[in-house]
Amino acid sequence: RETNPDDLNGMIAAQGILTSRGGKTSHAAVVARGMGKTCVCGAEELAVDLKKRSFTAPGGVTVKEGDVVSIDGTSGEIYLGEVPVVPSPVVRYFEGELDPGSEESDDLVKAVHRVMEHADERRRLGVRANSDTPEDSVRARRYGAAGIGLCRTEHMFLGDRRKHVERMILAEGDDEQSAALDALEPLQRDDFVGIFAAMDGLPVTVRLLDPPLHEFLPDLTDLSVAVALGEERGEDVTRERTLLDAVRRLDEANPMLGLRGVRLGLVVPGLYGMQVRAIAEAAAQRRSDGGDPRVEVMIPLTGAVQEFELIREESAAIIADVEERSGQQLHALIGTMIELPRAALTAGQIAESAEFFSFGTNDLTQTAWGFSRDDVEAAFFSRYLELGIFGVSPFESLDRDGVGRLMSIACEEGRAARPGLKLGICGEHGGDPDSVHFCHELGLDYVSCSPFRVPVARLEAGRAAVAGGGSDSR
Repeated sequence: RETNPDDLNGMIAAQGILTSRGGKTSHAAVVARGMGKTCVCGAEELAVDLKKRSFTAPGGVTVKEGDVVSIDGTSGEIYLGEVPVVPSPVVRYFEGELDPGSEESDDLVKAVHRVMEHADERRRLGVRANSDTPEDSVRARRYGAAGIGLCRTEHMFLGDRRKHVERMILAEGDDEQSAALDALEPLQRDDFVGIFAAMDGLPVTVRLLDPPLHEFLPDLTDLSVAVALGEERGEDVTRERTLLDAVRRLDEANPMLGLRGVRLGLVVPGLYGMQVRAIAEAAAQRRSDGGDPRVEVMIPLTGAVQEFELIREESAAIIADVEERSGQQLHALIGTMIELPRAALTAGQIAESAEFFSFGTNDLTQTAWGFSRDDVEAAFFSRYLELGIFGVSPFESLDRDGVGRLMSIACEEGRAARPGLKLGICGEHGGDPDSVHFCHELGLDYVSCSPFRVPVARLEAGRAAVAGGGSDSR
């Protein structure tokens, strides 16, 4: 019906992604967009039967596991069977496979090349990419990204590494918890080495762990059933029982507003410290190898300057220690995401300590509107569009009057407190044309979006500069 972080490996293996719930900004859509995979979300007329591993379409057509279907990510249409497709010459051009000056290039590719060159010459707004793997980072650079505006670290805790997260959560003392974090640190360090190498000479903004810890544990219902069945069969379920207790302890009525973001860094000793050390050591290794890493550490979900200052102090001390031990100067910046209304309204206070802001407009839209993105799109957005309450989903294009007003306040008060404060946006709005124009008008330094949307953002940044005569609010 809908995807979640546990489905990541399956999404990587898939040729395309189809869900019966969600919308353009749901988990499936965001992840698919980042991978460059065709995706259709919110096909509500499909009745999915997980037990039978099949779905039924209107008219009674049943599609079973193993059957071939084709999906059109532009129209949202779904076809039974395989539909012939051909590689897009424009995509091949952006991938670097097609030289616009070659005889193989058609008029369309040559025209796209001219337009992109002109847009890059005229735009003021920088364009970065959201990327958390070396492979995506290399592609983003091919597509014209001038750095990474959001490197999510939660994916670095999944797969085979999940067992270390479970050990950390189940730890009965500081020693056990430290041992689990110590096991994770070299794995994360290697991840960052690859990303810094791919983006050598360009800024990389790494967001410290944001999601609640329960997302890295088994599902509460599935685990409850497994424990009950195991006990009925007389099996030893001690570990599963301990895990179930932890899942129940961490279970929250509203996880989006619970123990996540900076709160995790304050409540779980050593968690953010491990990540910052991995980042700093990776940067030091790259610098000693002759590279030029440009690191920006981003603390998520800040609501009060006191939260930020506590994590900033810990992070700065760790970076200084790595610099002293390695003999390398890292020049790392420490900043925060602005994704809560309170953060936007107290931006002047936060900017006294933060070296950059990045607007997390996905969560800022949720908290400003009081919407749960994954629920409301399917529940009533179509009705709201019919009634004209909004002309387009605020998760697709920035709500200038509400969310945009919060951003404007944060920009104005932030730069008043710290002139030259670096400002960017890392929500999916960074690839939306109208939102890019708004970011230009606000005077942001850059937008960041999934790698495959980078060309669109570059083009729209150029159009915004031309339309505004190069002016902005700075």
